[in-house]
Amino acid sequence: EVQLVESGGGLVEAGESLRLSCVVSGFPFDHYAIGWFRQAPGKEREGVSFIATSDGGTYYADSVKGRFTISVDKVKNTAYLQMNNLKPEDTAKYYCNARGLYDYWGQGTQVTVSS
Repeated sequence: EVQLVESGGGLVEAGESLRLSCVVSGFPFDHYAIGWFRQAPGKEREGVSFIATSDGGTYYADSVKGRFTISVDKVKNTAYLQMNNLKPEDTAKYYCNARGLYDYWGQGTQVTVSS
C-alpha cells in the first residue's frame, strides 16, 4: 500500500521555524522526485520545493528561496522541508508529493503563521 504521511505542521509566530516530514512507503523512493506543495484558502495549490532523490537536485519557488530547505533521508524513506523565518503568507496546508511512474499525494499538514 502506497502511503505518504506528513507531519510537523502547527501554529507559529512570524520569524519562527518548522520542519515538515513526509514518510513514504509502498513504492521505490529512489525512483521518484519528491515535492512539497501548499494551498491556502481560496488559492490554487502551488509548488514550493522539489528534490530529485536520484541526484539531489533541488528547486525552490522564489517566495521561499533562502528560507526553506528540502532534503531526503533515503534510509528512513523520509523527505523534509525545513522552514525558517516563516511569514504569515506561508500559511497554508502543505502536501507531500511523489512523482515518477505514478503520482502520489499525502493528506497534508496545516501550517499557520501569525503576525
